[in-house]
Amino acid sequence: MPDTSPDTLNSMTPALLQTMLDAGKVVMEVFDTDFDVFGKDDKSPVTEADRRGEVVIEAALKEIAPNIPIVGEEAKSEGHCPDISGGVFWLVDPLDGTKEFIKRGADFTVNIGLIKDGAPIAGFVLAPALKKMYWGIKGVGAWIADVDGNDLANKQEISARSADPDNLVIVASKSHRSPELEAWLSHFPTAEHVSIGSSLKLCLIATGEADLYPRLGPTCEWDTAAAHAVLVAAGGTVEVNGGAPLSYAKDLKTFLNPWFLCRADESFAVPAIGEPA
Repeated sequence: MPDTSPDTLNSMTPALLQTMLDAGKVVMEVFDTDFDVFGKDDKSPVTEADRRGEVVIEAALKEIAPNIPIVGEEAKSEGHCPDISGGVFWLVDPLDGTKEFIKRGADFTVNIGLIKDGAPIAGFVLAPALKKMYWGIKGVGAWIADVDGNDLANKQEISARSADPDNLVIVASKSHRSPELEAWLSHFPTAEHVSIGSSLKLCLIATGEADLYPRLGPTCEWDTAAAHAVLVAAGGTVEVNGGAPLSYAKDLKTFLNPWFLCRADESFAVPAIGEPA
């Protein structure tokens, strides 16, 4: 099994951060053009930014850690998936929030997550239009920094906060407001709701800006892995119905996630999120 000790992951971090910046630059180059939108077999949209970003990331990861296989969203959509039975692999989403990207919104992200034995142990999330980078290593810590050209500035350690029942902030998806979600949210009538796209929802909890994020809708593992790792490194949790941690490599055909709940404060009791129909 490849070495994924904290020391090794720390030594990889500068190269991984540079990879994120390089991929973000490619994504923004496409963003600033009159780009085309294509449809994948599952009817979800894809752009040249998704494809070019993944090429940049895959090439860099093969240099940084040649022994760790890579599961990329775009490669998987085309039927390509490596052998990940060794338990350690990268999950790459070169553009999470493609719908926001297409609408010229700002809340889309570039994502690299590292999985070991079903759990995310390191994650890197870049919001190139917002010029923010988030990253974390499980058991070591989590950070945020501003993107200043090809450099990072104002690096700060981040941590999830303790819940204040009288001042809760709940993150909810912009585009997935189902009756089940509305029913769950009704348990917190005084909570402030924040809507934002992509994996930034988990990052808001990691930075101490929000308390809860219920996801009662479809996601894939590459959508969540990187930000999940950041949140765990910041002291938060991501759990499925029944309280078990959200795990990875559950279904190697679809890589689909069940419903899940992100919490800043594990000790804060909340209603169960139920099961998808």
